Amino acid sequence: ETPAGLLNAIGLENPGIDVFLKEKMPFLSQFEAALIVNIAGEKEEDYLTLAERLNEKERIDALEINISCPNVKKKGLIFGTDPGQTFSLVKKLREVTNIPLIIKLTPNVTDISEIAQAAQEAGAEALSLINTMLGMSIDVETRRPKLGNITGGLSGPAIRPIAVRMVRDVFQKVSLPIIGMGGITCSQDALEFILAGASVIAVGTANFIDSRTAPRIVEGIKEYMQRKGIENFEDLIGWLENSV
Repeated sequence: ETPAGLLNAIGLENPGIDVFLKEKMPFLSQFEAALIVNIAGEKEEDYLTLAERLNEKERIDALEINISCPNVKKKGLIFGTDPGQTFSLVKKLREVTNIPLIIKLTPNVTDISEIAQAAQEAGAEALSLINTMLGMSIDVETRRPKLGNITGGLSGPAIRPIAVRMVRDVFQKVSLPIIGMGGITCSQDALEFILAGASVIAVGTANFIDSRTAPRIVEGIKEYMQRKGIENFEDLIGWLENSV
């Protein structure tokens, strides 16, 4: 824990594609909510294999592609920090699956809009941002990093202002729908992302504190719209661009 979030280095823990398809899919398919499957890999072939396997399942509404992973064939260069790698990966994924692709962008770049544009040009249907910020914490008594991995991903309220700014940057440069995330804990936070250009918002860290965060946010947005006399939710998306 940090004063305003979580710093983690748990990796992308998961049971693997076979267990997911056999055990998780039947359970998740019971619900009416959209089913979005997040995939990641160490090389392009990993992503392509997963996408092809999942393409056989009709129930999946979209694939969220985590491109914040190091490419072992490019000396560990993160896929999502290079427009060329991003374009190549998304283009190849588009060729092996007809499931809509949501590209999850890393904030650990100089210009996130360049990566967003590369994903759009390669055929992505939507973007999600931001992933965690790279952080570090040191135990001053032992004079050692608190995380075994030395560095980790920072999430929670601490990254929200950065995330809102990046959503606006991307909204100005691409025409794809944006799923905004990063430190959202209440409807006011969510509205910041929406006004900056997000069509949808996602909640992560706050769910560890209150599992009903999402429905509370939905109700808060409805109350805000009623109070402001706004009838259509779409009118809020990117409102900032029309008022600045």
